[in-house]
Amino acid sequence: MIQLSNIVKRYGQTEILRSVSMTVAKGEVCVLLGPSGGGKTTLLRTINGLETFDSGSINVAGVQLDSQPGHAREAALIRIRQRVGMVFQQFNLFPHRTVLENVIEAPVHVLKQPRAQAIENARQLLDRVGMIDKCDSKPASLSGGQQQRVAIARALAMKPEAILFDEPTSALDPRTTSEVIAVMQDLAKAGQGMIVVTHAMSFARNVANTIHILHAGNIIESGPPQQIFDAPLHHVTKEFLSETLRS
Repeated sequence: MIQLSNIVKRYGQTEILRSVSMTVAKGEVCVLLGPSGGGKTTLLRTINGLETFDSGSINVAGVQLDSQPGHAREAALIRIRQRVGMVFQQFNLFPHRTVLENVIEAPVHVLKQPRAQAIENARQLLDRVGMIDKCDSKPASLSGGQQQRVAIARALAMKPEAILFDEPTSALDPRTTSEVIAVMQDLAKAGQGMIVVTHAMSFARNVANTIHILHAGNIIESGPPQQIFDAPLHHVTKEFLSETLRS
């Protein structure tokens, strides 16, 4: 469903991504792990065009995104963003809109859904993430975990084939982290494809189909959770897991 081929990303003379290739199947839960600064978030953000890249290509459900700027790239980005949702670390909800208004914004203005249909769908999604009772609330009145669950509903409202999660629980306390992780686990069970950058090791071990370890701009190891956690091959993976699971 998503294929990255030889993605190179530079900031000045520094290579942040070094010819990274990765394939994510439809409905697959893919988790990106690794030491800070390895390129995980940058890689995630290249997929829906929040970061440009210098060479290589990205294919999302048959839509090809190349590195060269221009009308073709912009047209491809529009199509990709209609297929791939994103959930950020800092929620990014519109503060002046209610929860319901946040969720219907993109379906109404991007997908051109009738407002009544968008509202009905939004209420179903908010119920699914346990936020139906907050429809008329503003984001400022919600906890971080509640805002993140609204952000997930907002991403789902576009009916994405995959959702990109950029450290969705890193700004949350343990209780609200568990609320968000429970929603993500429910989505995974329902077959929602996702690529997740996270430090939530329990989610990676118990929910992921595939784990990729990024270090210094390279995928140094890939495999199912059991292999990565119980029999890692690369010394960086061993050190990273040792430090992370100990802390």
